[in-house]
Amino acid sequence: ESNGDVRRPQVVTFRDIESDDGLDEDFSQDEVQAQVVRVKREPQTKGKKGSCYRCFKGNRFTEKEVCIVCDAKYCSNCVLRAMGSMPEGRKCVTCIGFPIDELKRGGLGKCSRMLKRLLNDLEVRQIMKAEKLCEANQLPPEYICVNGQALSYEELAILQGCPNPPKKLKPGNYWYDKVSGLWGKEGQKPSKIISPHLNVGGSIRPDASNGNTQVFINGREITKVELRMLQLAGVQVAGNPHFWVNEDGSYQEEGQKNTKGYIWGKAGTKLVCAVLSLPVPSKSSNSCEEQLKSMTSRSVPDYLEQRTLQKILLVGSTGSGSSTIFKQAKILYKDVPFSEDERENIKLTIQTNVYGYLGILLEGRERFEEESLAEMRKRIGSKETEPEAGSSDGADSKTIYSIGPRLKSFSDWLLKTMVSGNLEAIFPAATREYAPLVEELWKHAAIQETYNRRNELEMLPSVASYYLERVDEILKTDYEPSDLDILYAEGVTSSNGLACVDFSFPQSSPDENIDTAEQHDSLLRLVSILSAHLRFAWYQLIRVQARGFGENCKWLEMFEDVGMVIFCVSLSDYDQYSADGTNKMLLSKKFFETIVTHPTFEQMDFLLILNKFDIFEEKVERVPLTRCEWFDDFHPLISRHRTNTNSNSINNNPTLGQLAFHYVAVKFKRLYSSLTGRKLYVSHVKGLEPNSVDAALKFAREILKWDEERINFSLSEHSFYSTEASSFSH
Repeated sequence: ESNGDVRRPQVVTFRDIESDDGLDEDFSQDEVQAQVVRVKREPQTKGKKGSCYRCFKGNRFTEKEVCIVCDAKYCSNCVLRAMGSMPEGRKCVTCIGFPIDELKRGGLGKCSRMLKRLLNDLEVRQIMKAEKLCEANQLPPEYICVNGQALSYEELAILQGCPNPPKKLKPGNYWYDKVSGLWGKEGQKPSKIISPHLNVGGSIRPDASNGNTQVFINGREITKVELRMLQLAGVQVAGNPHFWVNEDGSYQEEGQKNTKGYIWGKAGTKLVCAVLSLPVPSKSSNSCEEQLKSMTSRSVPDYLEQRTLQKILLVGSTGSGSSTIFKQAKILYKDVPFSEDERENIKLTIQTNVYGYLGILLEGRERFEEESLAEMRKRIGSKETEPEAGSSDGADSKTIYSIGPRLKSFSDWLLKTMVSGNLEAIFPAATREYAPLVEELWKHAAIQETYNRRNELEMLPSVASYYLERVDEILKTDYEPSDLDILYAEGVTSSNGLACVDFSFPQSSPDENIDTAEQHDSLLRLVSILSAHLRFAWYQLIRVQARGFGENCKWLEMFEDVGMVIFCVSLSDYDQYSADGTNKMLLSKKFFETIVTHPTFEQMDFLLILNKFDIFEEKVERVPLTRCEWFDDFHPLISRHRTNTNSNSINNNPTLGQLAFHYVAVKFKRLYSSLTGRKLYVSHVKGLEPNSVDAALKFAREILKWDEERINFSLSEHSFYSTEASSFSH
């Protein structure tokens, strides 16, 4: 059960809110489909009839405010404590996040006299706006079934956003003639003519309106009332015809090209329709085709467009994993994370990378072959002076790292291409030509022996193994990269080093641990109201590569409107060095100092993501953290009986990796505090694990909420911004 809904695998019949609009309980459908049974939420407490549900005082004549979910009633003394800050309108705190009682949908956004007395105008406007716009109070699409098919969010948005939508839409089963625009409840005559050609629901059924006249319009057997209207309009219905009716009222018999007339063309027909309670086209419906085309391309309802856009800047040094986090965000929160063109470009990048990894192996093979030959000559010693040595030199010079002339020729050419910097220009366009040769080379004993010593190849990235072990599959012309392939891929960035993605977090269950007794003050109520709006905000994650900032970080001034900065550091870089011999962790530290002290981010919150925690936790057991001179005072006390290796158990027998993480986090916090005087938020992340990235980004969302409250109401910063505890682990 979730949010008061129970999912069942079989078809159910929707019943409308009002009894006079109810459907036949025995109405059946041919297709079996998953639907939703509405379960009304009951109030947690209930006193005597007419009394307040909290203090149990008063009677049926006492003025009360009603919860729009469970129908609980509260007097003026209890309503603010029972409903708190009303982030979703007039709901009990325990009902927040649950769908409303559909009987009360018509009253959404209409304030009562009681609230107007208890709250000021600003609070009332915010509460009523939240009541109308929050997601939990929107009509769930699965409660609307059109032509035997439950709607999706996109279909409901199209239906409600079309130029001529159905009014006061309620949960239930409906039929829709997509050609003429006729709309009605299942088993009943048409009640309205809406915009035609909407891509919603399934195909109309012949018995959609339970007609028994043997006369059909657009494949639906019409009712007796409709037949009477056609007869009065002068339409010849003898012989059980099948008509094709367009949105403008023009009709013709199926299989014929000639238009026989216009059903609603005469004024008398409209009068007949009014008498028989049948719909007629509205004036606007005849000129809405162009509007319809633009509306059908939209998949976001208006209430979503009114959300606030919160911008988050994601930066990090090269190799920090910020690219992986950005790609994870797209996969986590976008229905289509990568377009076909993007996937094709990523495919080319991956295939090019494979040739690059292979080139690094070939360089290593040459080095290992030379070392092996040197050892061989050293062992032979004086035998090299014997006469037959010259004639057998070619045979004796072969080692386990040697390859044949054909593969050697390809190896020399590939290495030469890499040195010239033309690898991307040649590959993967030449993949079809060289793929068989690459497969043969990869399976060769010399390359496999080199691959077994890959830890000695500093230039070979750790992700190379993931691709090289699948080289046969990746170099095929019909290869399609999976989401995991894309996450591992290096170099998947935009040409200018700047990329962004708009997304929203999936709605989660509300926090029911709010002490509403402490929220009686109007200021705190308004804080919580505005905070609730951020729950439904859109977010824009902007990633900039470290080299994209250019000299003196000139690009930073472009991001003065971002809400916060996420700075990414690779924990596993503590023992890695750049080409000039500088420790990579120290380079990240220097870049961090440059970013946090820039005037653009003077009053901006920072979330430090210590990435690659899984690699770090394993490495620190082998390579001491003191390998980085900044961490030379790391001397943890570790229990000899340490048996817990669960990275989620931080406080109970922590592992060396967990201790090292907290040590690094404190080092960065103290550095940040010394530079800015403010608090740094920290989270460790395993970039390749979706749940880990999701938790970190949701942590960023919470920081934005706290910051919004602080800015708008100037609350004490000490409770939010102490410089001691701020790490977030998951």
